[in-house]
Amino acid sequence: MVINRDFLFAFCCLLLAMVTIQSGASIAKQLFPHVGPEGTTAYRLGFSAIILWLVFRPWRKLPTNWRPILIYGLCLGGMNITFYFALERIPLGVAVALEFTGPLAVALFSSSRKRDYIWVVFALIGILLLLPDITKVDGLDPVGVLLALVAGACWAGYILFGKQSGSQGSGGVTVALGMTVAALFLVPAGAISQGQALLNWELIPLGIMIGLLSSALPYSLEMVALRNMPAQGFSIMMSLEPAIATIAGLFILGEVLNFWQSLAIVMVIIASLGSSLTGQKAA
Repeated sequence: MVINRDFLFAFCCLLLAMVTIQSGASIAKQLFPHVGPEGTTAYRLGFSAIILWLVFRPWRKLPTNWRPILIYGLCLGGMNITFYFALERIPLGVAVALEFTGPLAVALFSSSRKRDYIWVVFALIGILLLLPDITKVDGLDPVGVLLALVAGACWAGYILFGKQSGSQGSGGVTVALGMTVAALFLVPAGAISQGQALLNWELIPLGIMIGLLSSALPYSLEMVALRNMPAQGFSIMMSLEPAIATIAGLFILGEVLNFWQSLAIVMVIIASLGSSLTGQKAA
């Protein structure tokens, strides 16, 4: 069997992108006691915007219609801040699985085939499996669960308006401009909230690392992967991200999930995989 080198290269890029973004999230969670989720978001968006501007140089081709870019950037910022607030309260693997309901909803509701709605059932089962855990005293924080779902809704908006924004230029320019919009709103908010703590020279290198691992590097790797593999293959691989998040949470943060939490993540992964496998025509 001959292995397509371009596909293998894309596979490695996408796998590295998923590992880096979840490693960045794990490092970000360790910063919460020092600068909180809002300060960590300021680090991520601020440094990501700087890195992306240096890499993609968006000033060379600015868009003519800024409205979708602004909404895209606000969705990107909302996705980041609500996810980090959720991550402060619930394990990384659970937060990513719940956040995945956003892009999953976009994929499923763009399909005109009724049989695809079976994957909605799997996703709902995954969410429902977490409900008994919410009622326990030492179980999942319900506010954290709700925030992760809100982050998923923001992710859905990020996808929809990112598509509109991307029609005006390259994906790299779109991401750089959207990240800048998000940073303009949330970096000042983080600075007001955390003040001098953000200027701690021991934390700034970690902030740069979060910006690189969580946004700049994985977004760039994903674009390379998309150029060298079919969209369906890309979606199938991305479906594994909740599993990678669970592994990162276990080995970096020491977060051990119980049986029902793990089963819920598996249900979301099945829903996402099923949607990717059957949604080629809709895509």
